[in-house]
Amino acid sequence: MIAQMRALPSLKALLAFEAAARRQSFAAAAEELKVTPSLISHQVRGLEDALGIRLFHRIHRKVVLTDAGSRYAGEVGEAFGALERATRAVARGGRADILSIHAVPSFATQWLMPRLARFGSQNLDIDVRVSASVELVDLAAGAVDVDIRYGRTYPEAGVRVQPFPPETIVPLCAPRLQTEAGLAAPKDLRRVPIIHSEVNLLSWRDWLALAGVDGVDLSRGLRFDRSFMSINAAVDGLGVCLESRLLVQQELDSGKLVIPFMAQGPQLHCHSLLYLGSRASLSKIRRFRDWLFVELASCAL
Repeated sequence: MIAQMRALPSLKALLAFEAAARRQSFAAAAEELKVTPSLISHQVRGLEDALGIRLFHRIHRKVVLTDAGSRYAGEVGEAFGALERATRAVARGGRADILSIHAVPSFATQWLMPRLARFGSQNLDIDVRVSASVELVDLAAGAVDVDIRYGRTYPEAGVRVQPFPPETIVPLCAPRLQTEAGLAAPKDLRRVPIIHSEVNLLSWRDWLALAGVDGVDLSRGLRFDRSFMSINAAVDGLGVCLESRLLVQQELDSGKLVIPFMAQGPQLHCHSLLYLGSRASLSKIRRFRDWLFVELASCAL
């Protein structure tokens, strides 16, 4: 199927008409465009012939727009204005490409943001825009290049899904709480406050069953619907949380949190990277995907 070309007059004719309409003079338009008045007149006449309408009244050496010419001049002027704004915008943007990343809030806060500077330093021609929410985004709409989701994923047609490596789920607490409560084994959870992350794939009830521990009061304790809030509460010494080791590497490295027991806990596929298959070969998406999985491979998951 052969694509149809746009039914547009010549650009030179439109430029001549727009300048003459704005300046109300062929001579002034010629001076602005650095051509002769006769060429302006010739271009405008050719445009009128192509459109089949008269755009100017020619009164001696003066020109006055017809009603149709006045309407057309307004539309053409707006179109040239839009082209000028678009040209300035792309020039201001330089050669940088923009990578738009959407991620679930806890992953964006705990893992992605601390590492974005490293991605930027390795990809100076890519600017990054990050948005975080639990809402599903429509990758086909084009506003987002890649999406990082948590939990089970049901992708739309044409969307590729790359699961992260399995993540280890571990108990975490502040060092002071571990010392004061003498936390050395899962059964010791019976005497400390429990912090609940209500949307996590693995609940405390599941984890305790795997550890073979009963008698922990799960009806009490702080409850959050975001992992980063549970992690912050644990850092503040408010109890023991149960989170993916992937999200707490900074807190473990800084000594703000410790894993009191069962550091080699259950492993789950928690996060996935999603992007359109039709855009997979775009340099910005390919480079981010490659960088992401190299970084994940270097983490203690």
